[in-house]
Parts: sequence; structure tokens; C-alpha cells
Amino acid sequence: METVALDDLTFDERGLIPAVVQDAENGDVLMVGWMNRESLDRTFDEKRTVFWSRSRQELWRKGDTSGHVQHVEEIRVDCDGDVLLVRVHQVGAACHTGERSCFFRIFSSTTDRRSEGV
Repeated sequence: METVALDDLTFDERGLIPAVVQDAENGDVLMVGWMNRESLDRTFDEKRTVFWSRSRQELWRKGDTSGHVQHVEEIRVDCDGDVLLVRVHQVGAACHTGERSCFFRIFSSTTDRRSEGV
């Protein structure tokens, strides 16, 4: 597998890159967070996920307050170098609501599009 260096990644205008967090054991998508260079470096070094909070404008380590830790197995990079896939071993819930995954809800449009062929 090809390796990618930090300088080869494409961060957005805020210096951030999206990180899709996936359960390494079953492939479930657990959550999506944002990383900057420092949080990505820390994640790689500590083998635990560290994200950038866009609302608080600070770094946060997953599980520091909840105990629901993500142990990093591997970090992959998409073909364009602008999205990360962080494969983890999840301890406890990944979602702040207490759900195992943040993707526990199903989208339902206010209009039933099935009759429109969509």
C-alpha cells in the first residue's frame, strides 16, 4: 500500500481535513471529525484519536471526558489526499448521545419521492 506524508495532504482554507472514523473490527462508520496538522500528528503519535473542535476552537481527545476511547489501528488517505479514514478499536460509544455510531438515524424526506421515481 502506498504511503502519504503529512505535506501531501490537502487541508481546507481553515487548515482542516475531515476524518471518517471506522470500526476496524466490523467496518461500521462510527463518526466524522475534523483534524488539523497538530491533531493528526498527535493521533499518529498517541495511537488515540485527537480532533479539532470547530465550535470550541481547540483540540480534543476522544474519550478524555466520556471514557469512550478510540485506539487507532491505521490511518488511510483517499485518492485526492483530502479525506482521512481512521480505523479504530472503539471502547464504548462513539457518539456523544451514547449510541455506538453517530449514524443511527435514517433520513426521510418530508416529501415521499418514491412516487416521483427518485
